Amino acid sequence: MKEYSLTVKETNNPRILKFETNHILVHRKNYEYKNIDEAQNSPLAQQLFHLPFIKTVYVSGNFIGLERYDILEWSDVKDEVAQQLVEYLNAGEPVVLEEDTDKKIPVTVYAEVTPNPATMKFVASKKIVGAAYEFKNIDEARQAPLAMALFQFPFVKEVFLDENYVSVSKYEVAEWDDITLELRELIRNFIAEGKDIVADSAKPVNASDENEPSANGSAPKEYDDTSKEIIAILEEYVKPAVASDGGNILFKSYEEDTKRVNVILQGACSGCPSSTFTLKNGIETMLKNMMGDRIQEVVALNG
Repeated sequence: MKEYSLTVKETNNPRILKFETNHILVHRKNYEYKNIDEAQNSPLAQQLFHLPFIKTVYVSGNFIGLERYDILEWSDVKDEVAQQLVEYLNAGEPVVLEEDTDKKIPVTVYAEVTPNPATMKFVASKKIVGAAYEFKNIDEARQAPLAMALFQFPFVKEVFLDENYVSVSKYEVAEWDDITLELRELIRNFIAEGKDIVADSAKPVNASDENEPSANGSAPKEYDDTSKEIIAILEEYVKPAVASDGGNILFKSYEEDTKRVNVILQGACSGCPSSTFTLKNGIETMLKNMMGDRIQEVVALNG
């Protein structure tokens, strides 16, 4: 059975709160329910409408969005709602009873080059995973059916999955011009047929925002104030940029005595010839400018 955790995210609309999950909730389309009658195919939404302050329920990919009435503020109830949601999901109860499960899921996939010549990014028109996963070889991919399928090609070296894309790293034996179409079609067909991208037991990569509160009942990891500031900068300014290149960056540690920041590069960023330049002239410079003499250098522990 899947083990769900939730992260609460604010939106531009103060009445709407997002509860992001670490697993995909629905596969075929997004759903919006404005009352309990409209929610006949969603047991979860029907239960939520028993809360008198719920105005609208949105279910999309890996999050549940809730719009409230003005009778209260989210700060008064968001923790209780998050706990109710995670208990419901972990009990194995259905979210939406989706129809036409025998039909293919409409999806497009396009290939996108990355700064790493050994890695190609394949972007889907829908979310495929609720967290990031990295697989260095076929043994590591035993709990990820899509990665297992990709490793059947002898030229596939590594696979990285995150949200709506798959980054594939290859060995030099093959050229992208010869293999891109085949890889793209495999990925598109895999998604369209509704196959599991990763198994329930697959372990996502460690998130750098472990200090944020979650609703899974586990205690958050504690960081010192400097580490928290570094994490916030990486999340806001660095992660979106590296994700657009098919990669990921994780905060590992901050050494107060040496003022060194240790990070982990994944996906297209791992082993990229330009990663050293990115670290020294991008991330390191940014952190020094924003945090002053508390930062001396940034080091990638595994490239």
